[in-house]
Amino acid sequence: MFEEFIKNKDSWLNGRGPASEVVFSSRIRLARNFSDKKFPTRASAATKEQILKKVKDLYPRLEKLKNVRFLRMEDVSELDRQFLLERHLISQDHITSPAGKGLIVSNDERISIMINEEDHIRMQVITSGFDLANCWQTLNAIDDELDKFVSFSFSNSLGYLTACPTNVGTGLRASCMLHLPALIVTKKINKILELLAKISFTTRGLFGEGTQALGDFFQISNQISLGPSEKELIDNLWGVVNQLKQQEMEARNALIKKYKIRLEDSIWRALGTLRNSRLITSKEALSNLSMLSLGLNLGIIKGEDLFVQSGNRASSSKAREVINNLIIIIQPAHLQKIEDKQLGGHERDYIRAEILRKKLGG
Repeated sequence: MFEEFIKNKDSWLNGRGPASEVVFSSRIRLARNFSDKKFPTRASAATKEQILKKVKDLYPRLEKLKNVRFLRMEDVSELDRQFLLERHLISQDHITSPAGKGLIVSNDERISIMINEEDHIRMQVITSGFDLANCWQTLNAIDDELDKFVSFSFSNSLGYLTACPTNVGTGLRASCMLHLPALIVTKKINKILELLAKISFTTRGLFGEGTQALGDFFQISNQISLGPSEKELIDNLWGVVNQLKQQEMEARNALIKKYKIRLEDSIWRALGTLRNSRLITSKEALSNLSMLSLGLNLGIIKGEDLFVQSGNRASSSKAREVINNLIIIIQPAHLQKIEDKQLGGHERDYIRAEILRKKLGG
């Protein structure tokens, strides 16, 4: 299964979504709990097993969950759990203490449902580009189907009850992953992040909670779930992300006008580094891939430029798909899955450089 994910051409990494030159991905998640069971943090091992069995027996009855797989997390190796985290299919919390935890994941990786993470069910839909409406349409349909078969923990005054108070209400967390290199270069990003915090939006790094903004990627999401409706929460995020997208594009245009030669030099140097390195860390690789993505989106580098040395020709959309996939497959667990063995840090740096050279015509 994991090898199939690496080769998947239709996942959320394909770069074909709306406004994908800035918005890497869109995701919406819902938290739900069964009304007759304690939250996972308070539940016994036996109760967790009951919940796991209940969900496993239930999902085949749902129309939206036909092409999915069910995994018991304790049957998944530590490396494979890390792999799933790198592909944004599970959270950091779902890796630890896997007993009694499960995962349902669709073959195209757009749908994933964590069982017994912080809540009994945490289901998400993720897609390429700026497409929150598509995510919500799919996720809302799954939630409606589930509601026909189970009773969720719900308060008439508060809404859906969850383990974490910030999720009480709708139980909804909407987020977009944005690529904002120009706002970083022009030193506007810090003021923007401060403003987002003041208006109740959370900013995280490429791999979610507790991670840094590597490769100039920022995950923006709603901070509260109580009060506004699901539509209002999604619309609010859409408005904020749309403004950020416009500001990033304005900053990119300003860089082109004022510092075109310097920008071109940085982008072509990034390609040279990726094509010629024999050892490269994930941090350095992400930084250079970020510049490469920027160059592609600004037209400084064409799709054909990336693969000319290997004799291949590709459109800009195909080149974006390659870059998006590289951002994920150069991560530690992916490298070890590709090589089918455990790798030390130095070995990973070597394999990472080798993959980058091969993919980018070095």
